[in-house]
Amino acid sequence: MSFMVFKTIRSTLTAFNSLAIATLCAGFLGFTIYAHEGLYQEAVESDLNALSNNMAEDLFKILGASKLDTDAIISTLLRLKEYENAELAYVYDKDYAQLELYTGASMPVVAEDKTNGISFNAELKQAKSIPLGISYESGKLRSKKSIGEPDSPIGYLLIINDLDEPLSKSRVAIIVNALIFSLVVTGIGIAFSLWLNSRMLLPFQKLARLAHRIKETNDYSIEINVDGKQEVRDLSYEISSMMDTIHEEEITNREYTEQLMQQRKAMERLANFDGLTGLPNRQFFMETLRKSLSAAERENNDMVLMYFDLDGFKGVNDAHGHEVGDKLLIEASKRTQRFLRHGDLIARLGGDEFLILLYNDPSDFVVTDIAERIIKEISKPFDINDWEIQISGSIGIARAADAKYNLSDFVSNADVAMYKSKDEGKNTHTIFVPEMMEDNKRRLIIANNIIAGLRENEFEVYYQPKVNADESIVGFEALLRWHSPTLGFVSPAEFIIIAEQSGKIHQITEWLLQKVLCDYTKILEHFGESTVISLNLSAHDLKNPKILPLITALYESCQINPKCIEYEVTESTYLENFDMANQFFENIRNMGSSIALDDFGTGYSSLSYLTQIKLDTLKIDKQFVDNLGISERSTLVTKTVIEMAKQLNLNICAEGVETPQQMNFLVDQGCHQLQGYLFGKPIDLASLLEKPYKKDTKKQLAVSIET
Repeated sequence: MSFMVFKTIRSTLTAFNSLAIATLCAGFLGFTIYAHEGLYQEAVESDLNALSNNMAEDLFKILGASKLDTDAIISTLLRLKEYENAELAYVYDKDYAQLELYTGASMPVVAEDKTNGISFNAELKQAKSIPLGISYESGKLRSKKSIGEPDSPIGYLLIINDLDEPLSKSRVAIIVNALIFSLVVTGIGIAFSLWLNSRMLLPFQKLARLAHRIKETNDYSIEINVDGKQEVRDLSYEISSMMDTIHEEEITNREYTEQLMQQRKAMERLANFDGLTGLPNRQFFMETLRKSLSAAERENNDMVLMYFDLDGFKGVNDAHGHEVGDKLLIEASKRTQRFLRHGDLIARLGGDEFLILLYNDPSDFVVTDIAERIIKEISKPFDINDWEIQISGSIGIARAADAKYNLSDFVSNADVAMYKSKDEGKNTHTIFVPEMMEDNKRRLIIANNIIAGLRENEFEVYYQPKVNADESIVGFEALLRWHSPTLGFVSPAEFIIIAEQSGKIHQITEWLLQKVLCDYTKILEHFGESTVISLNLSAHDLKNPKILPLITALYESCQINPKCIEYEVTESTYLENFDMANQFFENIRNMGSSIALDDFGTGYSSLSYLTQIKLDTLKIDKQFVDNLGISERSTLVTKTVIEMAKQLNLNICAEGVETPQQMNFLVDQGCHQLQGYLFGKPIDLASLLEKPYKKDTKKQLAVSIET
């Protein structure tokens, strides 16, 4: 409580008392005026009634004479001059024909004149409808009397008397007299109220001064002890306690406010920035991009968007854990930022995807230079938690002008270009051109026709032979082919990737399982009961909960010997889903089937995994076989892989053998199985069964989705 508060309270109490006195006076005055008006009107009505009765009696004598004396009528009406409020008086015969008219001094008579809303002609017309006696209308008192007996009058007298104007004058007189009295009474009341309030509020005035001192010094430890009545002492004690509480609450509130401000800043950062890398997040970037596109379009300026994705990041997560993956993302973002210009913006879109916005219409040379520097830097090994991590990056580049400054098209163009980089082998950058949208449309058409193609049996399985060191047929690899009536021949290298991206690879795998396992009986009848069928699964199949129940059901319905089935998975697929793949193939091995690792040597860190997984067959990729005798490094790597596989007691199969020199080298090194055009091209099942192979030859049939 401050001194100003005390003054306010005192002023308020004084004003309240003054208002109360003024209200009482006003109420008394209002009641007086109301009572006066009522009494005044009663008096005027009584006087008018008596006057009109007397005049009606006098007029009866005049009208009842044998000869009408108009001067006597006028003389009778002139008696109204003594009544200044009498405005009009009419004398009518019994048929309401006007005999005489009296006009008061305040109402001069003019033709069709109207005074206070009363027209003479209107009065003549309405005279008949006016009831006998005293009536009030529009501020006028009207007295209508019959001259003679009411049942058989010989005429009528109508007097109109002004009531409002004299009543108003009387009211003003009363107000003036009462106002003087009220002002005197109010003044005395205010003076008494001030004196009384001063006496009553003296202790509170002291409290107010102490409160003012506390406010000025901000010292809440000042002791408050004011003498007075018990209530005042209690109040001073409570105020002192309140000061202590306020001081404590002030400290607490200050700390709480500071915490709230810090939390607010943290929430704003969480809403706009990635919690892991500290980069702007998708929401912040998209809003910034939207505003930047609008500004660039107005100024006819161009911008460049880079869609940047880390190749093989999922494999790092699965193999090393999310802690290593998170640190890899942080380091990759730091490396990328080194090559951006001042003002350029980089954001984490989500997962291992980043968006980079280059302002001020950079030239193609600048854009290409930045992209190549980023890719080169990302391809360098990362040293994380004593692991040497090797990844790469794929970048898609788009210009705002090509998207006509449309936000959705701008991002989509960069995304399409990024996937083009992945299709071309990753670890590269691609600049968007409109023709890519045609490729994207073809991808959509292919994705939309896969299910229909399976339903219409447009897919077919082709088989390619595999031989041993003696060139005896030991099996076949089944290659999936698609001949579409609308698309023509669609390569597996094209539709498998699209099927994986569109989530339709499960349907293809399920169709292939049923088709190949149904062909199983015919193949075994032709090539012998020891034939083993190898089936290649994609990374998405390992996540499909329907695959294992389907395999079990097909084993039973087709009477398959599990030992005759081998499931292949590519090295990259295995490493990208390491834990899941191990669990999946553990279940497969429990059924009695075997496992092969396909395309060995094309993954990320193959050697470190061979001791952690259980394999039966290791397949050497075609790219190593192609360079045998050509590249000394490739030849040495192939020798090393074969020797390592032999030490691990693995069956070794080489793919893509096309020359006798390649075959001789692989056989000399100890390779168990060979496959390639040197031994035969893929053919359909009907053509395969027409060939006269020996039934007692050991054979193996490899079934794959890929070429």
